[in-house]
Amino acid sequence: MFSQHAVVTVDPSTAVFVLAALLLAGVVTGIAGFGFALVGTMALATVVEPSVAVVLMIVPILATNVSLLGELDADTVRSCSRRFWPYVLATLIGTLVGMAALESIPADPLTITLGVVTLAYVGATQRAVPIPGRAALEDRCFVERPGMMVGLGTVSGIVFGATNVGVQVVAYVRSRDLEPGLFVGVLALVFVGINAARVGFAALFGLYPSLEIGLLSVALGAPAIAGVLAGRYVRPRLPERAQRLGVLALLGLIGVRLILGGLGVA
Repeated sequence: MFSQHAVVTVDPSTAVFVLAALLLAGVVTGIAGFGFALVGTMALATVVEPSVAVVLMIVPILATNVSLLGELDADTVRSCSRRFWPYVLATLIGTLVGMAALESIPADPLTITLGVVTLAYVGATQRAVPIPGRAALEDRCFVERPGMMVGLGTVSGIVFGATNVGVQVVAYVRSRDLEPGLFVGVLALVFVGINAARVGFAALFGLYPSLEIGLLSVALGAPAIAGVLAGRYVRPRLPERAQRLGVLALLGLIGVRLILGGLGVA
């Protein structure tokens, strides 16, 4: 169940920092419906190895998305399941492949990858970086045809399993032009199934470096849910533009910090 590598421990001051970071990540998720994995994994990666940060976040990610499922009614859950099941299944399979490769990925390239994907999402969302053929690519690939959903889901899952970066999943669901509340709920539906499986497979693959890390991962579900509830309270009181720009600014800072950290600059 646990890795045979050197045991990783967490001192009290580090644990307090992690708790605060996950509370903030939960607030971001409650407001925007995403961002928890990025904010939390980035913060943890500053105090533990990136591969450990990825595993440590699995249970909290599951907890936050379960709490967000409350925004979907039973009929909507059934409808979304029928609509997106090829994408969800392919993402799950890709995620397991990414998890299996996690321990073989060097720390610095993993950290840099987190940063690059994060900045790419921010740039694409804001149209800050012109991409030749972008519109044609989206029209051809970001569709609900089973074959394309399987291809996109597999690639998305591999990245998510190895890094906790789910912005590619967010980008696909956002392309479906769902209402804000439904968008949040559908993301939660996708990530609940995937992360529920990740908990078991992380143990099966021996990705938890120690019992302490496993227990801390479970404990971190509490501040994560508290943050989500706080964010959900704030969400209707903030203009949608302010929500979007605030989250993107935070993700931009995270992306820069990760790249600098991976390069040994910060």
